Amino acid sequence: MRALPHLHTRTSLFARVLGPYLLVAASTMLTRASALRTLLAQFDADVVWPWVTGAFVLPMGLTIIVLHPYWRGAPATIVSLLGWLTAFKGVALMAFRYTYLSWGNDVVAQAPWWQVGTVIVALTGLYLSIVGWATAVGRPASLPSARAAGDMPRAA
Repeated sequence: MRALPHLHTRTSLFARVLGPYLLVAASTMLTRASALRTLLAQFDADVVWPWVTGAFVLPMGLTIIVLHPYWRGAPATIVSLLGWLTAFKGVALMAFRYTYLSWGNDVVAQAPWWQVGTVIVALTGLYLSIVGWATAVGRPASLPSARAAGDMPRAA
Protein backbone atom coordinates (compact mmCIF):
# COMPACT_ATOMS: atom_id res chain seq x y z
CA MET A 1 0.00 0.00 0.00
CA ARG A 2 1.35 3.41 -0.94
CA ALA A 3 1.82 5.96 1.76
CA LEU A 4 -0.51 8.93 1.60
CA PRO A 5 1.09 12.13 0.40
CA HIS A 6 1.81 14.70 3.07
CA LEU A 7 -1.33 16.65 3.89
CA HIS A 8 -1.29 20.02 5.52
CA THR A 9 -2.45 19.70 9.13
CA ARG A 10 -5.45 21.96 8.56
CA THR A 11 -6.50 20.01 5.48
CA SER A 12 -6.38 16.83 7.52
CA LEU A 13 -8.38 18.38 10.37
CA PHE A 14 -11.04 19.83 8.08
CA ALA A 15 -11.23 16.51 6.18
CA ARG A 16 -11.85 14.69 9.49
CA VAL A 17 -14.79 17.01 10.23
CA LEU A 18 -16.27 17.56 6.76
CA GLY A 19 -15.89 13.96 5.59
CA PRO A 20 -18.14 12.33 8.19
CA TYR A 21 -20.57 15.26 7.99
CA LEU A 22 -20.98 14.88 4.21
CA LEU A 23 -21.29 11.11 4.54
CA VAL A 24 -23.99 11.31 7.23
CA ALA A 25 -25.89 14.17 5.55
CA ALA A 26 -25.92 12.47 2.14
CA SER A 27 -26.83 9.07 3.61
CA THR A 28 -29.78 10.49 5.53
CA MET A 29 -30.96 12.35 2.43
CA LEU A 30 -30.90 9.11 0.45
CA THR A 31 -32.61 7.05 3.14
CA ARG A 32 -35.29 9.72 3.72
CA ALA A 33 -35.82 10.58 0.06
CA SER A 34 -39.60 10.26 0.34
CA ALA A 35 -39.72 12.92 3.09
CA LEU A 36 -37.39 15.36 1.34
CA ARG A 37 -40.11 17.24 -0.56
CA THR A 38 -42.12 17.69 2.64
CA LEU A 39 -39.02 18.85 4.47
CA LEU A 40 -38.26 21.43 1.78
CA ALA A 41 -41.88 22.63 1.68
CA GLN A 42 -42.00 23.13 5.45
CA PHE A 43 -38.60 24.82 5.45
CA ASP A 44 -39.79 27.17 2.68
CA ALA A 45 -43.11 27.92 4.42
CA ASP A 46 -41.54 29.96 7.23
CA VAL A 47 -39.55 33.09 6.35
CA VAL A 48 -37.42 32.87 9.49
CA TRP A 49 -35.87 29.41 9.03
CA PRO A 50 -33.94 30.06 5.80
CA TRP A 51 -32.53 33.33 7.17
CA VAL A 52 -31.49 31.83 10.52
CA THR A 53 -30.00 28.80 8.78
CA GLY A 54 -28.07 31.08 6.41
CA ALA A 55 -26.87 33.13 9.38
CA PHE A 56 -25.28 29.97 10.82
CA VAL A 57 -24.07 28.51 7.52
CA LEU A 58 -22.30 31.67 6.30
CA PRO A 59 -19.84 31.91 9.24
CA MET A 60 -19.05 28.20 8.85
CA GLY A 61 -18.09 28.74 5.23
CA LEU A 62 -16.12 31.89 6.04
CA THR A 63 -14.25 30.02 8.77
CA ILE A 64 -13.13 27.37 6.28
CA ILE A 65 -12.17 30.06 3.74
CA VAL A 66 -10.06 31.97 6.28
CA LEU A 67 -8.45 28.99 8.03
CA HIS A 68 -7.87 26.87 4.92
CA PRO A 69 -6.32 28.86 2.04
CA TYR A 70 -4.80 25.73 0.48
CA TRP A 71 -5.60 24.43 -3.01
CA ARG A 72 -2.80 21.91 -3.73
CA GLY A 73 -3.92 18.33 -4.03
CA ALA A 74 -7.38 16.80 -4.19
CA PRO A 75 -8.19 16.86 -0.44
CA ALA A 76 -7.13 20.50 -0.04
CA THR A 77 -9.04 21.55 -3.15
CA ILE A 78 -12.19 19.77 -1.96
CA VAL A 79 -11.99 21.35 1.51
CA SER A 80 -11.43 24.85 0.11
CA LEU A 81 -14.19 24.40 -2.47
CA LEU A 82 -16.57 23.24 0.26
CA GLY A 83 -15.74 26.38 2.23
CA TRP A 84 -16.63 28.62 -0.69
CA LEU A 85 -19.79 26.65 -1.52
CA THR A 86 -20.88 26.80 2.12
CA ALA A 87 -20.37 30.57 2.23
CA PHE A 88 -22.33 30.99 -1.01
CA LYS A 89 -25.09 28.80 0.43
CA GLY A 90 -25.29 30.99 3.53
CA VAL A 91 -25.54 34.15 1.44
CA ALA A 92 -28.13 32.55 -0.84
CA LEU A 93 -30.29 31.47 2.09
CA MET A 94 -30.15 34.93 3.64
CA ALA A 95 -30.41 37.14 0.56
CA PHE A 96 -31.96 35.04 -2.21
CA ARG A 97 -34.25 32.72 -0.29
CA TYR A 98 -36.93 32.26 -2.97
CA THR A 99 -34.48 31.62 -5.78
CA TYR A 100 -32.35 29.22 -3.74
CA LEU A 101 -35.27 27.21 -2.37
CA SER A 102 -37.11 27.06 -5.71
CA TRP A 103 -33.89 25.73 -7.24
CA GLY A 104 -33.78 23.11 -4.48
CA ASN A 105 -37.37 22.10 -5.17
CA ASP A 106 -36.61 21.84 -8.90
CA VAL A 107 -33.59 19.63 -8.23
CA VAL A 108 -35.58 17.30 -5.97
CA ALA A 109 -38.27 17.04 -8.66
CA GLN A 110 -35.62 15.56 -10.99
CA ALA A 111 -35.57 12.34 -8.95
CA PRO A 112 -32.68 10.31 -10.35
CA TRP A 113 -30.31 13.24 -10.79
CA TRP A 114 -30.34 14.61 -7.26
CA GLN A 115 -29.84 11.08 -5.98
CA VAL A 116 -26.80 10.63 -8.23
CA GLY A 117 -25.46 13.96 -6.96
CA THR A 118 -26.09 12.89 -3.38
CA VAL A 119 -24.18 9.64 -3.93
CA ILE A 120 -21.27 11.72 -5.26
CA VAL A 121 -21.43 13.87 -2.11
CA ALA A 122 -21.43 10.71 0.04
CA LEU A 123 -18.40 9.33 -1.82
CA THR A 124 -16.64 12.68 -1.39
CA GLY A 125 -17.37 12.47 2.34
CA LEU A 126 -16.02 8.93 2.46
CA TYR A 127 -12.88 10.04 0.61
CA LEU A 128 -12.29 12.98 2.97
CA SER A 129 -12.90 10.76 6.00
CA ILE A 130 -10.39 8.17 4.83
CA VAL A 131 -7.76 10.73 3.84
CA GLY A 132 -8.23 12.80 7.00
CA TRP A 133 -8.18 9.92 9.44
CA ALA A 134 -5.49 7.92 7.61
CA THR A 135 -3.07 10.81 8.00
CA ALA A 136 -3.97 11.04 11.70
CA VAL A 137 -3.19 7.35 12.19
CA GLY A 138 0.19 7.71 10.49
CA ARG A 139 1.35 10.53 12.78
CA PRO A 140 3.18 9.84 16.02
CA ALA A 141 1.06 10.27 19.15
CA SER A 142 3.33 12.87 20.66
CA LEU A 143 5.82 15.10 18.94
CA PRO A 144 8.88 16.29 20.83
CA SER A 145 8.24 19.65 22.39
CA ALA A 146 10.39 22.64 21.49
CA ARG A 147 10.41 23.68 25.13
CA ALA A 148 12.21 21.97 27.94
CA ALA A 149 10.07 20.72 30.81
CA GLY A 150 11.18 23.60 33.03
CA ASP A 151 10.20 26.27 30.48
CA MET A 152 6.46 25.71 30.76
CA PRO A 153 4.34 28.83 31.32
CA ARG A 154 2.77 29.17 34.73
CA ALA A 155 -0.68 30.46 35.61
CA ALA A 156 0.43 32.32 38.75
